[in-house]
Amino acid sequence: MDQPGFDYHIDIPGTTIFDGKQAMKGYALNKMCYSFNRAENREEFKADEEAYMEKYGLNEEQKEAIRKRDVLGLIDAGGNIYYLAKFAGIFKLSVQDVGGLQTGRTTEEFKEFLASQA
Repeated sequence: MDQPGFDYHIDIPGTTIFDGKQAMKGYALNKMCYSFNRAENREEFKADEEAYMEKYGLNEEQKEAIRKRDVLGLIDAGGNIYYLAKFAGIFKLSVQDVGGLQTGRTTEEFKEFLASQA
């Protein structure tokens, strides 16, 4: 049920809203990233990324973003940041690293920005 005065269809320039459409689009990608909760799955991915992506049925847009380590591209391809954090962690990217990518800042600039908001 919609709340009075709340626009559920808001457009925020430069922001990909994770809604039902994005969730469906990214289902296979998010399922794969969820699998990274298990160390053996992370190792299997690192051993043969292409086979692992194929195993989960990623589409070409998702595969290309994985190959490029393009977290923003993965968000556009339906990735949920909470699941993508598992992927980013394989490559030692922190949430602050990803926040910097999302905002066009370096990691240090992003951390300074966060600290200035407190």
